[in-house]
Amino acid sequence: MMVKPVIGITMGDAAGIGPEIIIKALSEKEIYKISSPLVIGDGKVISSELIVRSSELEINSISKIREAKFKFGIINLIDLKNIKMERLKIGKVNKMAAKAAVDYIKKAVSLAKEGEIDAITTAPVNKKGLQRAEFRFLGHTELLAHLTKTKNYAMMLVGGPLRVVLVTTHLPLSKVSSSLRKEKIYQTIELAWNNMKYFGIKKPRVGVAGLNPHAGEEGLFGKEEKKFIIPAVKEAKKKGIKAEGPIPPDTIFHRALKGEFDCVVCMYHDQGLIPLKMLAFDRGVNVTLGLPIIRTSVDHGTAYEIAGKGVANPQSLIEAIKLAAKLAKTRSGRQ
Repeated sequence: MMVKPVIGITMGDAAGIGPEIIIKALSEKEIYKISSPLVIGDGKVISSELIVRSSELEINSISKIREAKFKFGIINLIDLKNIKMERLKIGKVNKMAAKAAVDYIKKAVSLAKEGEIDAITTAPVNKKGLQRAEFRFLGHTELLAHLTKTKNYAMMLVGGPLRVVLVTTHLPLSKVSSSLRKEKIYQTIELAWNNMKYFGIKKPRVGVAGLNPHAGEEGLFGKEEKKFIIPAVKEAKKKGIKAEGPIPPDTIFHRALKGEFDCVVCMYHDQGLIPLKMLAFDRGVNVTLGLPIIRTSVDHGTAYEIAGKGVANPQSLIEAIKLAAKLAKTRSGRQ
């Protein structure tokens, strides 16, 4: 394997901003200083985007990693040739584009499992498109878990000074409480703890948020803390994990910012995402914990409303590539 980690960047939904932010990210010399980027997508889409952006980047279509030319100015591309441009409408839900996006992920996972690439960074997919394509997974994370036969996994979001890990993800608020279990909360705490070493933290401290106001106020404002969260934290402590909680959600992030915790385990999606996006809206990165491979992603969607307009901000993708490279080096011991 090369000194600079090879990062497989999947193109995502061709009708969204994925191709645009990839071109913009690979226009930054910094990316090539820290990694060897490899795009997995469709050559016609990338070529079209280069023309629209008046970019001087050149495509090097390859079928084997050894054919890549990892230097600034060249986009090494594994072209799956699965987009028909005449059927692609930018900014619109597209069944073909959704199916193609799944193909990019499958190819990237295959390369990662074979050791051909060191990490995967994904551009966004569209959930409505996946539904139209009769895709049985909710999104990237669930597909990655299926492809790698991973049962215990969690979503971590990294942005600025915060790291948050979610116990539940894309659920209606009305279903969060009934979805909480001691075992699931404990597993999430354990995943957060175990993965901090890849961030260079030898003795991590995990803060666990309560679900209810005042973390339930000893059962006055809800029973979930007593039933599920407190037992999970106690179990984690028994296993030697330095965890504290449940902590009132309105104070835990302030304490994390002061340096008391290296990551915060949150009970539901917006509990963790609101403070993170407030602090690092354009720089958030999604990391899937528990997989046998490294996967980072942008912390935003396909943004159909601005697709094709040239105004998409690539910073989240840039940060995702940088974090993938860092995690790959840490895991391999190449620092």
